Amino acid sequence: MAEDNPLGSGDAARHPQASELPRYVDKYFLRTKECVGQFGDAEVTYAVFMRRPVTCAPRLAVEWIANVARERGIEIKIEQCFREGAWVGAGEPLLYLTGSLYHLVDLETIYLQKLGAACVAAYNAYIMCVELPKTAFLAMDARHCAGTEMAELMAYGASVGSAKAKKKVEAIGFIGNATDETARYFDRREGLGTMPHALIGYAGSTVRAAEMFHETHPNTDLVVLVDYFAAEIDDSLAVCRRFPELADSGRLSVRLDTHGGRFMQGLDMAESYAVLERNAQGSIRGYRSEAELRYLIGTGVSAAAVWYMREVLDAADFEKVRIICSSGFGPEKCRVFALADAPVDVVGTGSYLPDKWSETYATADIIAYNGEGRVKVGREFLLKR
Repeated sequence: MAEDNPLGSGDAARHPQASELPRYVDKYFLRTKECVGQFGDAEVTYAVFMRRPVTCAPRLAVEWIANVARERGIEIKIEQCFREGAWVGAGEPLLYLTGSLYHLVDLETIYLQKLGAACVAAYNAYIMCVELPKTAFLAMDARHCAGTEMAELMAYGASVGSAKAKKKVEAIGFIGNATDETARYFDRREGLGTMPHALIGYAGSTVRAAEMFHETHPNTDLVVLVDYFAAEIDDSLAVCRRFPELADSGRLSVRLDTHGGRFMQGLDMAESYAVLERNAQGSIRGYRSEAELRYLIGTGVSAAAVWYMREVLDAADFEKVRIICSSGFGPEKCRVFALADAPVDVVGTGSYLPDKWSETYATADIIAYNGEGRVKVGREFLLKR
């Protein structure tokens, strides 16, 4: 059985416990278990795979299987076909599980839940980090997740994809996430983050919100949302002037989160083109798809918006103030920002969650019964060669 990993100390490695399984497992697995109990057990081997390319992130699934095996006092042989972080092609088995059919048949529902989504999250996190290797990423997906278990899967997946990008292309990768519970996946004790829009609404002004935050958390770097009043430029400069020491020491950042219904202050489409003409001509010279153009010169947080903010800050002698971006960042948007060499220091994203949840579905098939290879027609590719 797989050995414990200290990172697997969260809910995903423990829940549900073996005694709780009947409440969570597909009914046909439970009824099959009863049939096997009545007519006799068999040793089987399952092949576990996905229908799309992924990055291998099996740890939480493997740890959960191992925990259930310990609780039941049985042995399950877990053969991990790829190392964590490896690229896995569509249809290639990630795991082979060998043991008692009676004890394996009711595990499938849960370990597939813990495997597929993490592998896709790892794949997308890796692609984003590779596209913007000089940019740090912050996982802000927790509030978009369907519960705390999913949040753990996403954090784990992001950490696997990030680690791979660091190794392959020396990317900065993910530097943290938004919650304390899963911060351990990023070698941190607590989550990262400063203020939501709610604090600015409460304070009544962007500068006042920054003052409140800094007074309450003087040892925390100040990251200020600047889009609340549709005055990104004015409010960014006002905050910098209010905290010149933080600005000069690199402890002040402005966060662009402009929604897609408007341009950032000071921009329209024509001016967005002009900004990129000054700073990244290659990004707008040549064919671009509609989606690429939207990320380059459209509304919301565009590459042009980041370049324009950088121009304004530098002109006002705030060269050390960092720019943090959020709002709709996935692999495609990161690729476009790389085309424009956008000077973004940190990207906050929850969008490495897949657009199509159906892509996260993992599947398991039995490929051997008592040592005899046997699988349903059409899945012969799973048989061990």
